[in-house]
Amino acid sequence: MDILTNRFKANLREGRQQIGLWMSLASPISTEIVAGSGFDWLLIDMEHSANDLRDVYGQLQAMMEGDAHAMVRVPSDEPITIKRILDTGAQSLMIPNIDDAAQAARAVAATRYAPRGVRGFSQAPRAARFGRIPDYHARCEAEIFVAVQIESRRALDNLEEIAGVEGVDGVFIGPGDLSTSLGFIGQQNHPEVVSTIEDAVGRIRASGKHAGILTANEELAHRYVAAGTRFTAVGSDTGLLARGSEALAARFRKTA
Repeated sequence: MDILTNRFKANLREGRQQIGLWMSLASPISTEIVAGSGFDWLLIDMEHSANDLRDVYGQLQAMMEGDAHAMVRVPSDEPITIKRILDTGAQSLMIPNIDDAAQAARAVAATRYAPRGVRGFSQAPRAARFGRIPDYHARCEAEIFVAVQIESRRALDNLEEIAGVEGVDGVFIGPGDLSTSLGFIGQQNHPEVVSTIEDAVGRIRASGKHAGILTANEELAHRYVAAGTRFTAVGSDTGLLARGSEALAARFRKTA
């Protein structure tokens, strides 16, 4: 397959469910291990973790031999950060806290070169394999996947307008902040929150865009897939390490 082809985007276009895992440990070693575990995509999180630009760069390198596709959640819709992450070679971005169509359009513009956007031009970044992909700048836009994250009641009110923005490929529901905005802080699994999310998934699908979500609750993950999510994150590296280590310690404490 052509090195510029975004396999994640192509698989979604063909209707294939993409199962992912959240990466927050800021470690190329753990990311390299997980990249070979069978997930379709890994989300390298810059919003709520210690990941910075160098960490992302190293993890993208660590994933090169694995089958998982890298998506990076940038800390905000700030264009300079988006530009720098794209230059590292990330083709799929998640942009958090999108509340309306105008903000979504600004986020998309940060991923496009002029005249369609404001992404700064770099002759030979890692994304272009340091100049070894001569047609990178002409072709890259078609292979970039932009997921905007809706996390508030206001975003729900503007959902169809957000999804309708040209260049928005997917709409990702953030259940933590959304449940907080709805008045259920720390209760992502509350029946009213779950019902609201399922309704939002249907609205995203009706708009013609791909719906995504993160939940470590396996029952809910299956429920959201049934509702129509197409890129579904089912846990995190920190969660696997914390719960797995706790369970192992507890088993031996019982017999000590």
